Amino acid sequence: MGRTDTRARWRTAAAVLLAAGIVVGPVASPAIADGSIRDDQWHLDAMHAPEMWKVSQGQGITVAVIDGGFKLDHPDLVGQFLPGKDFSGSPGGVGTYGNGHGTQMAGLIAATGRANGGKGSSGLAPGVKILPLKINTGSVGAVVSTDFLGQIGEAVGYAVAQGAKVVSISQGINKVTATPGDVAKLSQILVNARAKGVLVLAAVGNEAQSGNQIEYPGALPNVVGVGAVDRNGTVTDESERGPQVALVAPGMDTISACTEPSGYCKSHGTSDATALASASAALVWAVHPEWTANQVLRVLINTAGRSNGGDGRTDGAGWGAVRPRIALTDPGDPGAADVSPLPADVASPSVAPSASASASASVPASPVPSPTGGVAAPAPSAQPKADASSGSGSALPIVGGVVAGLALVAGGALFVVRRRKSAVQPGAQVPPVPQQQPMGAVPPPSYQPPVAPEDNPYAK
Repeated sequence: MGRTDTRARWRTAAAVLLAAGIVVGPVASPAIADGSIRDDQWHLDAMHAPEMWKVSQGQGITVAVIDGGFKLDHPDLVGQFLPGKDFSGSPGGVGTYGNGHGTQMAGLIAATGRANGGKGSSGLAPGVKILPLKINTGSVGAVVSTDFLGQIGEAVGYAVAQGAKVVSISQGINKVTATPGDVAKLSQILVNARAKGVLVLAAVGNEAQSGNQIEYPGALPNVVGVGAVDRNGTVTDESERGPQVALVAPGMDTISACTEPSGYCKSHGTSDATALASASAALVWAVHPEWTANQVLRVLINTAGRSNGGDGRTDGAGWGAVRPRIALTDPGDPGAADVSPLPADVASPSVAPSASASASASVPASPVPSPTGGVAAPAPSAQPKADASSGSGSALPIVGGVVAGLALVAGGALFVVRRRKSAVQPGAQVPPVPQQQPMGAVPPPSYQPPVAPEDNPYAK
């Protein structure tokens, strides 16, 4: 990977800039101070991963990851991938990629830590196998495919046919160019996936401060919508709010395998949270292979950490933060095998509401009950534009002694289409999350106040 030489070059560059009095952003603390990436993966310690691994590592479970390509030979992921399939229509197959997002998500789920003499990054469920499924995610400089939802639908159907138990989708768009038939087709595929015992999880999106518009597939029926929290258990400012949020998981300052020369990146967003929630489901399912998707999900919900101290849900945190450690040690009654623990969902959403409604579809509408079970989702606006939003915020290559922001000194930052992916750029600075709503933005519904230290679900 050339990690040692890269670190040396970055240290030299940083020293020259600091000696010259040039401030280029925060100085990142060495991520490999003792040669260990694992030591900086705070989410694994917060979720008590070493303790859980004595009981379950997700063995025997296949997790399908739908994303924009994967680095199949990353040292922390060698041996973790099953033969996948490319639905993107682009040349190269699943082992080609325009960015490191897919590799990051696979790493958060199933990395083994074998790199760097056994001190690389670890996934939350290192015993699972990853089924890599590539779609056109609109890499840097590209536009999202108009067949985005169609490709996701094909990938989900393939995952079901290949025996995947969990499907993790850290992708989404908030204004869909698809016809009502496209949306209805994906919705039916999701219904079929649940009927065949497959659990589908998807990121709810990172646009809480930019309109909080619902995102697909995260807000579709029969999908577990996942939001993000930080290390204090607080819902992140960017994580979208609404009835589509079922659970939350760590999604701030997460470190994972990626495609940068250093081999590792730091990122944030509901993408990361979705990968960790998916890994949590695999950990539980490996110990209880006789359970159905409904039962695994019910146990994850029943054992989730609720910072509000109650048993109900909120639009920010859903039913709480996934805690697979509790789900493994004290799962409780998994409940009915054929009954979804999620509230009643809506019929297939329409993309043709009235013209007056299309201008104000930012805040999710109240859920409309239906008998099938799943996550509520209102209809998208009429004649939407192709506009994708970020689910993994941004990512920073992890190198010892890196000075974040060197790329900004060399030139201006390149603005690309907002997507649910990590914008991995050498030396890029992780942008701070705004603390206030931008002018004209629709405030997120049911905003969650900061969590008191004693209520941090990951401090117990």
